[in-house]
Amino acid sequence: MNLPDLKKAKIRSDEEVKTIEATNLKSNKFAGKKYFLKTYGCQMNVHDSEEIKGILKNLGFSETLDYEEADIIVLNTCAIRENAHDKVFGFLGRVKHLKKEKPDLLVAVGGCMPQQNSVANLLKEKYPFVNIVFGTHNINDLGKMIVDAKSKQDIEVYSIEGNIYENIEYDRDSKYCAWVNIMYGCDKFCTYCIVPFTRGKQRSRKMEDILEEVQKLKDEGYLEVTLLGQNVNAYGKDLDTSYDFATLLENVANIGIERIRFVTSHPWDFTDKMIEVIAKYPNIMPYIHLPLQSGSSKILKLMGRRYTKEEYLELYRKIKDSIPGVSITTDIIVGFPNETDEDFEETLDVVNKCKFDGAFTFIYSPREGTPAALIKDSISMEVKEKRLQILNNLVNDYSLEHNKEYVGKLVKVLVTENSLKGTDKVCGYTDTMKLVNIDGAKEDIGKIINVKITEAKSFSLDGEKVIFTNI
Repeated sequence: MNLPDLKKAKIRSDEEVKTIEATNLKSNKFAGKKYFLKTYGCQMNVHDSEEIKGILKNLGFSETLDYEEADIIVLNTCAIRENAHDKVFGFLGRVKHLKKEKPDLLVAVGGCMPQQNSVANLLKEKYPFVNIVFGTHNINDLGKMIVDAKSKQDIEVYSIEGNIYENIEYDRDSKYCAWVNIMYGCDKFCTYCIVPFTRGKQRSRKMEDILEEVQKLKDEGYLEVTLLGQNVNAYGKDLDTSYDFATLLENVANIGIERIRFVTSHPWDFTDKMIEVIAKYPNIMPYIHLPLQSGSSKILKLMGRRYTKEEYLELYRKIKDSIPGVSITTDIIVGFPNETDEDFEETLDVVNKCKFDGAFTFIYSPREGTPAALIKDSISMEVKEKRLQILNNLVNDYSLEHNKEYVGKLVKVLVTENSLKGTDKVCGYTDTMKLVNIDGAKEDIGKIINVKITEAKSFSLDGEKVIFTNI
């Protein structure tokens, strides 16, 4: 795999950050046609899919949730985990059979996977029925690629980062909560992570463009925005400016939108100034996702994480002491190459000290082209799976312990949709990002309501609506 030498890229001046207005191609060629879009991966992929939906809508397509009804199938893929790869190729196997029945069906594969040369080559060799292959950096070209689609495969994948586009017409999944990209790519180069090679080096949007987007969302009635980036608290480091993420966060807060969140943070870039701003503004939600990855300083060094166990714990305590009622979740990888029992015990020690509100846990998955993939691994899958189970049991115990603290309390919940638990329930999130299933009405969707918590589970809360104006 030929990877771009991103580490040699210079920090750009403000004048060098080119913002290009999206073309937002419109066409009636596909009026009456249907699209099916399947998204894999992180929040960034979800937001990218909102852009893809906007492009397809502008071309005249309407959405279907049944891929067999579609005139075009678009897969927005993830390269982080091996099982995401497997799911994509498994689904393509089904699409192959459908293509035989519907030869005019267009199939497009985009996202992070095609940014890997090996995957792009595999699609070309073993999946020739795929019409369009595009990357994370040229989503804006998808409309033209669809209009110009030929019978042969059209591969347009950029190996390095692209331009920053403004004035994108998103077809957002929600009318109440919105993702707002503040940056693209990442410069951290954690040894296990493929992101810098699939999404490129860090490129921050200009602050005025971000603030303009947030103001527009507020004017349109959105109640919550989530500032989005692979490492949001490194925002602005690639720009020749004096402002940083704390400055951006404070300016967003002053717009007055009801709720502000951000993901994801890297502990190495988390500053005291950020903590002060979060604590100062009530519309910045007291919820922080702070990836740990490992509790062993030895493994953290091998991962290229740039902090030690002790430094992480110091930051965690500082956040807890400074932000009232803050909820902290994390990411943890088990089974990194040559992780010993002692290393794993260090991770459990951090979990016991921090008692996280929740955690996304994973068995290490080697990604082709990353430094960690070259490390000979001596740990069996049986050991890795056992460690994951032990970790999950501990994390779930603390999650339930935290959730039980909410029983009997009154909280504010932004109701976002019908609950999967039944048609008589709706659901939404507290300021601390706790999922609440509520005995409420559909009329409450899109509102912030008062809820009394009646029951706690490991991953959610149950509650009932309360007519009460001051909590």
